[in-house]
Amino acid sequence: MDGVRVVLIGGTSHTGKSTTARAVARRLGLPLASTDYLARHPGRPWRTPEREVPPHVAEHYRTLSTPELIASVLAHYRRLRPRVAALVREATADGAPGLVLEGSALWPAWTPGEPGTAAVWLTANPAAVRERIRRESGYGQATPGERELVDAFTARALRFQELMGRELDRAGLRPLDAGDMDPERVADAVLAAVDAGR
Repeated sequence: MDGVRVVLIGGTSHTGKSTTARAVARRLGLPLASTDYLARHPGRPWRTPEREVPPHVAEHYRTLSTPELIASVLAHYRRLRPRVAALVREATADGAPGLVLEGSALWPAWTPGEPGTAAVWLTANPAAVRERIRRESGYGQATPGERELVDAFTARALRFQELMGRELDRAGLRPLDAGDMDPERVADAVLAAVDAGR
C-alpha cells in the first residue's frame, strides 16, 4: 500500500463492491464513498420495505432492450467522469485523508489514474450474480411483471460485466473473481492486488 491514498473498486451490480469497500476502508482507516450517490439514474427495479419502484424506473426497464439499457447507463457514467475525477483529486491532495471509492461508474477506460490511486475490478460468475439479484429482489415471491423488471436489470448487469471484461483485457488488466469468497477474503484479495500494483 506504499504511496496509495485512494483505492477504487469497480464492477457490475451484485459482485460485492459495497461490502468489500466497507471492509477495505475499515482496515485502512480511510473514508468510504460510492459513485451511486453522485447523480440519479434508474437503479434497482424492485420494491423494498422503504420504497415502491418509481414509475419512471419501471418504464425504463420495461421498454428498453439490453443494448439500450447498457447505452443509457454508460452515458450516465460518462457524464459522471468529471465528478469522479474531482473526488479522486481531492482525496489525493496534500493533507487529504484518502478514500475508498466503489461503484459501477468506475469503468476501466475512464477511471482516474492520479498518482496515489489503485483500482481493482470485481467480477462474479454470471450464475452467482443472477442468484444474488434474485435473492435481494424477492424474485421467488414477485409477480410476473415484477420479474420482468428484475430480469431486464439482470441482463444489463451481466452484459455490463462482459463488456467491462473486454475493456480490462484491452488494457492488460485482470479482474478479481469475487464470486465464492466471503467479504473479508475479497478485501484480502483487493489489498493484495493493490500491493502487487495490479
